[in-house]
Amino acid sequence: MATQRASTSTSKDIQNRERALLSCSEKDENIRNSSSSSSTTPRWKHDVFLSFCGKDTRKSFTDHLYVGLKRKGILVFKDGETLKRGEFISKELLKAIRESIYTIIIISQNYASSKWCLMELAAIVEWAEKTELTILPIFYHVNPTDVRNLTGSFEKAFTAHENNPKVGIKKIQKWKNAFREVGNIAGWDLHDR
Repeated sequence: MATQRASTSTSKDIQNRERALLSCSEKDENIRNSSSSSSTTPRWKHDVFLSFCGKDTRKSFTDHLYVGLKRKGILVFKDGETLKRGEFISKELLKAIRESIYTIIIISQNYASSKWCLMELAAIVEWAEKTELTILPIFYHVNPTDVRNLTGSFEKAFTAHENNPKVGIKKIQKWKNAFREVGNIAGWDLHDR
């Protein structure tokens, strides 16, 4: 998949970028077909793992992206759709990350405020360092520079975590490092201006 950056966007630009996200390259198609047509048990259960802050995007952008990807025949893990009742969420999320070829991380305004999102993000980055997991970030109504530099709303979110006595400094540092790393990956910058 090609990455795109834009300094200004219109609603039409955003729709075009959403369509681009939904299109598979020939390489992606070959990976999916070879993993699913193998005579042995396929290593990958999901083509894409979606990471997002439900409060910001679950009922809007993420739902539209999920439906579009599924319509293209892409196997997508989305926590509200794929998790079975009675399963331990954190265990199943980690398993789903490890069983995915790609992860799309939708970084939105409140993403860093969620400890769940940050734990998921750290697990994604850690797994990507050990395997061929490809991280595809979408900067949804946020500035990628704020993600890279932990400024703006992200600085406030991390300050709140640092002031929480239940969250250890090592964990916060791991979250910050993962957040910065994803901020340095070329992705899609989706803004309404």
